[in-house]
Amino acid sequence: MLRYAINRLLLMVPTLLGVAVLVFFMLRVVTGDVVEVKLRGDGGAVSQETIDMERKRLGLDKPLSAQFADWMVGVVTLDLGKSMWTDRPVVEEIGTRLELSMQVAIMATIVAVLIAIPLGAIAAVAQDSWIDRVVRIITIAGLAVPAFWLGMLIMIGLLAAFNWLPPITFTPLYVDPWANLSQLVWPAMAVGYRYAAVVARMVRSSLIEVMNEDYIRTARAKGVFERLILTRHALRNALLPAITVIGLEFAFLIGGLVVTEQVFNLNGIGKLFVQSVSRNDFTLIQGMVMLIAAIYVLVNLAVDLLYAVLDPRIRYT
Repeated sequence: MLRYAINRLLLMVPTLLGVAVLVFFMLRVVTGDVVEVKLRGDGGAVSQETIDMERKRLGLDKPLSAQFADWMVGVVTLDLGKSMWTDRPVVEEIGTRLELSMQVAIMATIVAVLIAIPLGAIAAVAQDSWIDRVVRIITIAGLAVPAFWLGMLIMIGLLAAFNWLPPITFTPLYVDPWANLSQLVWPAMAVGYRYAAVVARMVRSSLIEVMNEDYIRTARAKGVFERLILTRHALRNALLPAITVIGLEFAFLIGGLVVTEQVFNLNGIGKLFVQSVSRNDFTLIQGMVMLIAAIYVLVNLAVDLLYAVLDPRIRYT
C-alpha cells in the first residue's frame, strides 16, 4: 500500500509542472494588457510614460524567458507573486475566498453522498419497480434543473414563505456557526441536488451490473443473506466508479460555481476567477489555475487511495 501511495504521489509532480508551463505561455498569447485596463479602462488620460513605469514595476518589461523563470521559481517555492490589479499577494487574495468555496463544496458533497448512495442502492435493488421509476424521475430532474435556477427558487421561497433571506456578509464557521450555516446551507443544497443526481445514477447502474456478476450468484447459491450480499460484496465494488464521480464533482465545485455564487451573493473562487480574467490579471489567473489543478490532483490521489482500500487488488497494478 505504501509503495502504491508513493507512486501516485510522485505522478503529481510532472502534472503540476506541466500545468504551470502551459498556463504561463497560454496567458501570454491572449490579447490585452492589464496595465491598459487598469489605468485607461475608465477612459482616463494617462501618459505613455506612466504606462511604461507601471509595466516596469510589474515586471512586464522583462523578456519572456525571465518572466517564465521568475514564475517557475515562485511555483516551486509556493510564492505566486502579487496581483497586478490590487497589488496584494496572490496567496492572500485566494485565501480570503477559498474558505467559503471549500465549505460550500464540502457541504454539497455531504448532502450528495447522504442522498445519492441510499437512493441509488434502493433503485438498483428495486429495479424496474415503481420505486425505481420515482428515483429515476428525481435524478433526471436533478440533472435537468440548473443549480443557479434552483437557488433562485429557494431564495424566492424563503422570502415568500418566511419573509427571510440569508445574510449577505460571509461569517466564518468558527466565528458564528448559525450565521455561517444559514448563509451557506442553501447554496450547498442547490448544488448538492444536481451532485446527488449524478452520483445516484452512477451508483444505480454500477450496482445493477455488479449484482449480475458470477460471485454474487455464487453467494446466493450458498445461502448468504441478501442484505449481506448487498452490503459486503455488491455495494463495495459498485462504489468504485461512484467515488470517481464524487471526487471530480468536488474538485469542480471549488472553482465552477460562478453563476450560483452570483445568485447567493457569495464572494468565492468562481467570482474571483471571472474578475481576474476580465482584468487580464495574469499573476492571479496563474495562481488560481494552479490552485484548481492542485485540488484536482489531490482529489485524484485521494480517489486512487480509496480505490486501493475498497479493492486491494488495485494496489498491485
